[in-house]
Amino acid sequence: MTIGLSPLEALAGVNLRGSLRGVGIAVASVLMLASVSLPASAQAPAASPMGGLGMASSKADPNAKMLVTADQLVYDYKNDTVSAVGNVQMYYDGSSVEAKKVTFNRKTNRVLAEGNVRLKQKDGKIVTADNLELSQDLKEGFINSLRLDTPDKTHFAATRADRTEGNVTVFQNGVYTACEPCKDKPEKPPLWQVKATRIIHNEDEKMIYYKDATFEFFGMPIAYFPYFSSPDPTVKRKTGFLFPEFYSGSNIGYGASVPFFWNIAPDRDITLDPMFFNEQGVLMRGEWRQRLDNGSYSIRAAGIDQQDKEAFYNSGAPLPGYRDQRGLVETHGQFAINDYWTFGWDGSLVSDRTFLRDYGFVTSDITERNSQIYLTGQGDRSYFDLRGMYFLGLSVTDDQNRLPVVGTLDYSYVWGKPVFGGEAGINVNFTTMTRDQADFIGMSSTTASGGGIGIPAGSCALSNPNPTQCLLRGAPGDYTRLSAEAYWKRTITDNLGQQWTPFAQVRVDVAQANISALPSSYTDGPTTSGQNVLQSGNESLIRAMPAVGLDYKYPFISVENWGTQTLTPRVQFIARPNETSIGKFPNEDAQSLVFDDTTLFAIDKYSGYDRVEGGGRLNVGFTYTASMKSAGVITATVGQSYHLFGVNSFAEGDMANTGLNSGLDTNVSDYVASFAYSPTDHLEFISRYRFAEDNGSLQRLELEGRTSIDKWSFSAIYGRYAPQPELGYYDNREGVFTTASYKFNENWSVSGAVRYNLVDSGFDYTQIGVNYMDDCFTLAVNYISDYSLNGPGGSPSNSVMLRIGLRTLGETGIKTSLGSSTSSAN
Repeated sequence: MTIGLSPLEALAGVNLRGSLRGVGIAVASVLMLASVSLPASAQAPAASPMGGLGMASSKADPNAKMLVTADQLVYDYKNDTVSAVGNVQMYYDGSSVEAKKVTFNRKTNRVLAEGNVRLKQKDGKIVTADNLELSQDLKEGFINSLRLDTPDKTHFAATRADRTEGNVTVFQNGVYTACEPCKDKPEKPPLWQVKATRIIHNEDEKMIYYKDATFEFFGMPIAYFPYFSSPDPTVKRKTGFLFPEFYSGSNIGYGASVPFFWNIAPDRDITLDPMFFNEQGVLMRGEWRQRLDNGSYSIRAAGIDQQDKEAFYNSGAPLPGYRDQRGLVETHGQFAINDYWTFGWDGSLVSDRTFLRDYGFVTSDITERNSQIYLTGQGDRSYFDLRGMYFLGLSVTDDQNRLPVVGTLDYSYVWGKPVFGGEAGINVNFTTMTRDQADFIGMSSTTASGGGIGIPAGSCALSNPNPTQCLLRGAPGDYTRLSAEAYWKRTITDNLGQQWTPFAQVRVDVAQANISALPSSYTDGPTTSGQNVLQSGNESLIRAMPAVGLDYKYPFISVENWGTQTLTPRVQFIARPNETSIGKFPNEDAQSLVFDDTTLFAIDKYSGYDRVEGGGRLNVGFTYTASMKSAGVITATVGQSYHLFGVNSFAEGDMANTGLNSGLDTNVSDYVASFAYSPTDHLEFISRYRFAEDNGSLQRLELEGRTSIDKWSFSAIYGRYAPQPELGYYDNREGVFTTASYKFNENWSVSGAVRYNLVDSGFDYTQIGVNYMDDCFTLAVNYISDYSLNGPGGSPSNSVMLRIGLRTLGETGIKTSLGSSTSSAN
């Protein structure tokens, strides 16, 4: 039959003027379904009868039907009420109500649920209460002894909640938290909670307002606020004030800010964050962010008119921050042109190189900022990268005039189809750069006095460098080079299991160098053995390097009852002409040369394009692997390289003496070896060695261990390196660097790192951190002390960082920086 009742009226299951009229009629095990389709004129309001308090309710299905089950149904004709009594369950459009009793009063047009009421809404929110009363149109109501649990695991509780105007819920004597109750002790206070005399939730504004609020941690009050507000848990971005931030520094005093976030539109926002320092005044800063259809960008700016610039005057010398106005402008962006191409940029413009660290924009372990613009493309078998770069040195030992401006292009392509049965491809590199001043470094303890390796001092001052005591790490002037390389290789395995890999490649380099005038004491002075000093002037250069060779491997495999072992001898022969124009090309990208087991079989052992290996060479080595069933895996490699004919490139140093003292600068190289053992998947030991060919003395040693066992993670690396006088290292270098972390439980962990200089018998880097994380609260405390920023003999750069985060409310932080600027400005 068709009846003109609302879904709640339908809990009686029949027309109330029908056959069940009377007082005290009991129906056992009632199962009633208002399964008829209501005409449009008689349909119930669109809102779900389970519409929630404090959260927006989902739109109801106008065609939904209500199912009601109860132990008995009672109709009171005198009071005009209908009651479902005993184990009442009501289902409607994805929502449900469970209670001991549900009564519908036709006179007041209200519904009352009583006794252990549990309301589950369509969107997943759950309300539990002793009594629940709602109006028929669900716009007004109240809940006594309320607890509201939302799907995103936030919780409200109150002695009373009133709902007015259909969109505002007022929790009297309310409590809010985003922490889950303890499973074993639900009565235990959550980690944090906010108690307030009134908590007002406005659904239209999506805001929660707290009046006379107290923050509690572990049940203990720690802060009081007469009034504050926060977005409701469904909001990810909302206009308003953020948690305060705090900072302190030895030169700037104590600072505090209360950032203001303005959610201008769904695709853009701005944060205004003035910070007030008691010694330096107001630092104005702000950030704009915008997301477009194919990417996003941001712009940040900051500036201050310092009240006390004398704080940056140290021991009679001005520090970089010794100026009135300081500031920065930086921007970041990245956009997808299509599925293959991406365009982006990172830009930083600052008044001085220590501003970022002095005012807490970077941590003490950040030593440079790279401003760049780039275009990258990634295909199935190709890669393209074009970028321009400007480096900003943040250490007090940096001189911006010695840092280059660089443009690069890299392209690689591998043919999809085999070429003569093998793999063929091309690699292209284009580099252009400019530098204002030459970057000299000292080669001895005398010239490095007060500066150290990499720091110009003494006779390496720009006015009078001596080639026997100085290296040129960066050439002044302009330098442009285009390098293109084509290669082919094919691996053939014969019937005996021998692997033969013939290969061929050819590389062409074209360069234009316009080197600014260098001091005559450097260009005309005496040189060390094998050194080729870079000359001033304008010169066009071209170099071609073809190479052919054969790589041979023959694995011998033995299967034993304890596991499998493999011994693989390997021989690699390379034939090519001499390297030309050594020293005429500025070497900017190939100064890092380490000869060990990882580079033993590299066709070209230089790290970049500015140098190319020439002459005939034979690389020989053995690799042994044992995979033991119950004892892990052992891997060992030993080898040596032989210069066969032509000019040995590594015996011919360039402006930075690259190649000299490398272990490759004699016809018979040093021995290189490595040994690794992994007893389990969570434990690994690695060691690398280089022994002098003539007397077997240890030239290079690295010992490394890594493990992750249960709650522990640990790594340590020990390095010992023999002197390399032609590269400026006259003494042994020896040190150890360790990192460790321990997870006490699923929430608490500690971590740390230490670098100890065994030669100087002292720590030069320490870091320790404590972290806590759970479903509602995060805490991170880190301390870093680093001597590398201020140079040898300088005071350390120390920083302490504290971050606290409350889920749904936000996070705040405290930064303290000491000793960040201890050297005079350049």
